Amino acid sequence: MLKVVKFGGSSLASAEQFKKVGKIIREEESRRYVIPSAPGKRFSTDIKVTDMLYQCYETAVQGKNFDKQLDDIKKRYMEIIEGLGLSLSLDQEFDTIHKLFADKAGADYAASRGEYLNGIIMANYLGFVFIDAAKVIFFKEDGTLDSDKTNECLKERLAKEEKAVIPGFYGCGADGKVKTFSRGGSDITGSLVARAVSADLYENWTDVSGFLITDPRIVENPKPIDVITYRELRELSYMGATVLHEDAIFPVRKEGIPINIRNTNAPQDKGTLIVESTCRKAKYTITGIAGHCGFASVYLEKAMMNNEIGFGRKVLEVFEHNGISFEHIPSGIDTMTVFVEQKQLEEKEQRVLAELHRAVSPDVIELETDLALIAVVGRGMKSTRGTAGRIFSALAHANINIKMIDQGSSELNIIIGVRTDDFKPAIKAIYDIFVMTEL
Repeated sequence: MLKVVKFGGSSLASAEQFKKVGKIIREEESRRYVIPSAPGKRFSTDIKVTDMLYQCYETAVQGKNFDKQLDDIKKRYMEIIEGLGLSLSLDQEFDTIHKLFADKAGADYAASRGEYLNGIIMANYLGFVFIDAAKVIFFKEDGTLDSDKTNECLKERLAKEEKAVIPGFYGCGADGKVKTFSRGGSDITGSLVARAVSADLYENWTDVSGFLITDPRIVENPKPIDVITYRELRELSYMGATVLHEDAIFPVRKEGIPINIRNTNAPQDKGTLIVESTCRKAKYTITGIAGHCGFASVYLEKAMMNNEIGFGRKVLEVFEHNGISFEHIPSGIDTMTVFVEQKQLEEKEQRVLAELHRAVSPDVIELETDLALIAVVGRGMKSTRGTAGRIFSALAHANINIKMIDQGSSELNIIIGVRTDDFKPAIKAIYDIFVMTEL
């Protein structure tokens, strides 16, 4: 058994948290490759080290004295080192950082130092080899990951090390300078390492015990998800569920490596297992509910629209011409509705309406704003009759009007459009009908 383990910022925010992580890693010999994030918040009003680095670098760019800000960052790390009882000095590292900040080495370099320094501490604490991610992860000139070069280099380098720490979040750009992934990119680093070593499992440790069926800010104490497929996760992530960086899915999915989302503060919890496919029957008809607000709809009506070849293409070309992407397009014989992000539409709405009139000459165009989209996702829906009917019933009982419903042929998800005011009540109603009544 070979495991790659990634730990988020909250898991490494202090010496106390480091000790929890060390205990988890040492409990299983199979946990051989470790990807640390930068120290996160120690308490609610604290500042993440990455944010401190951004602020410090901005001061340096402005030509102001940034010594105190950098010293505050150093103190955060020294607090961890002293709390772990390590005889480790980062003086040389901070001298280098000071010089490169003064030389304006770039915001990516600045942000990456959080993971880099935490990686050095983690390797020292565990007795593992430290591997600078800038030596094994590469980006192309257009800023995208050079997946093939990265995989080849990681394989060659990690084959020489039985146990290693590789800091997350960054790599090397085509120009030889440090380049970062988007925020949360340590998830991607872990996935790349798991692929390179052909891991049996990629454990992603954070501050929650896996995925919950829905947002705990909307439903009190929602049930956890035991097993979820990559396809289900993709649907929920797209609609706003955020526990794992969605780009982290693809490297391991291609290799058939499962991901286990675990809680550093509750290691006894099994968390959520993310898999390509499973014969395990879902505990509930649905796997999860997610959604977000801020949508608008453009409704078009035209007699005999269905006989007009190219009608849909012409409509979508108007949105494309204005740089607006669409979310969903429910339609009828003589009607078509395009759902888009409201903030994308607002500044261009009159231009869009004028172009739609010229392009397809509709009989009616109507705009509706302040809409929300909710995705109800679950592999169990395919084998369960009446899922859509139960959703209709639950929402009707809650006195919620449905603005749109869209179900793909895969029967994996159903998308519902409601007024923004009904967003939270709708999620609660759907959760109750599928989870509370199936307990």
